[in-house]
Amino acid sequence: MKSNVEKVSNLSRKLNVEIPAAAVQSAFQKIFTGIQKDVTIKGFRKGKAPLATVKSLYGDRVKQDVVQDLIQKHYAEALTEHKLEPISYPEFEFADPTENKDFSFSAAFDVRPEINLKKYEGLEVEKEKFEFDAKKVEQVLENIRASRATFETVTEARAAKLGDVAVVDFEGFIDGKPLENGSGTDHHLELGAKQFIEGFEDGIVGMKAGDTKTLSLKFPDPYHSADLAGKPVDFKVTLKEIKAKVLPELNDEFIATLGGPKDLDALKKSIEEDLSQTETKRIEDAFKNRLLKALVKENPVEVPPSLMKEQKASLVEDFKKRMTEQGMGPNDFASYLDKWDSDFEKTAAEMIQSSFLVDAIAKKHDLFAKKEDLDAKFAEYAQQTGIEESRIREFYGRPEQASRLTYMITEEKVIALLNKSVKIKEVPAGSLKDEAN
Repeated sequence: MKSNVEKVSNLSRKLNVEIPAAAVQSAFQKIFTGIQKDVTIKGFRKGKAPLATVKSLYGDRVKQDVVQDLIQKHYAEALTEHKLEPISYPEFEFADPTENKDFSFSAAFDVRPEINLKKYEGLEVEKEKFEFDAKKVEQVLENIRASRATFETVTEARAAKLGDVAVVDFEGFIDGKPLENGSGTDHHLELGAKQFIEGFEDGIVGMKAGDTKTLSLKFPDPYHSADLAGKPVDFKVTLKEIKAKVLPELNDEFIATLGGPKDLDALKKSIEEDLSQTETKRIEDAFKNRLLKALVKENPVEVPPSLMKEQKASLVEDFKKRMTEQGMGPNDFASYLDKWDSDFEKTAAEMIQSSFLVDAIAKKHDLFAKKEDLDAKFAEYAQQTGIEESRIREFYGRPEQASRLTYMITEEKVIALLNKSVKIKEVPAGSLKDEAN
């Protein structure tokens, strides 16, 4: 076997391998012999057909197996010979093999960048100062009341207002023709909830039970139905009934129905603890992200093109899934992607760079996840979720999940190391320099 390496770019390599005819013939022979043992050919007993007959019948079909056999063996040998460690899946190029001729193939891949740890101790990072807002407790209390609200028919002759539930019949028309799927009977609509197109709910505010009114509106542009985007529409609306929202009183009897604290003071304390815990976690997560960004800034790492492409695609796909679930259409997503493409690329690069640096620091300080770390994490997850530890271990027995967990633990240990020397500058919420990133 002969092989050489081409340096396509700083992190891209092309490995060229030439396999002599004798090895190629041996590969063909091995595969043909294997077929000969198992195949049944008319006129011969199983396994007794002449090799020449097998070759004439299966000559073209075995080439793929021969290629796989030759590449699998000699690719690994060539990597070892040249001390190469690909960081991406190789892209192979080759022509169909011929039994009595040399066989050549090439493999293109990216390699791991050289990591030079310049500065990772004493990093200067801003951190949002924790400031609890007591108003948030009151907001949660109001949300709890709203979730248990009842609606009572308004008997007085008053107009509908925001917060009411309007019971309406409506018909939609475009250019005087009925709008497909644009009508409803006895539809309950909470005014101010923005469940209909802009202007519909506001148009009902001020109407009284029994009133009929035509609302001249326009569909938003863009809209989930491209045929309707931006088009004017008339809705004939009849207000049949007004229901007023009635909130329960925050007394001990109501609080007892929530299945938690028994009185208002205890409920407020519980809410404050939950909010503080959530806010603290948010601040810590944001701080960790800034710490990793600072690490990347102080220790530049070149990003392999293949990893950049893969990570960016993953980010885009994840964002697309979330936005689709929130009602964003394909056209809107395409526009968003075009506008924020550089942001996706920047985020992808930072994620890849930080993973290389975490790996390098872990290697230097022996911080890679060990068996005892995994055992502790399994026990922690079991306690948090109530799921049997054996089932959790089974889930993380899968290669992809195991890889994610071991990296997460390693990252946690590296972050803990960085936190020992980091210089933190506390700043008020809303004043962080990279808050928009």
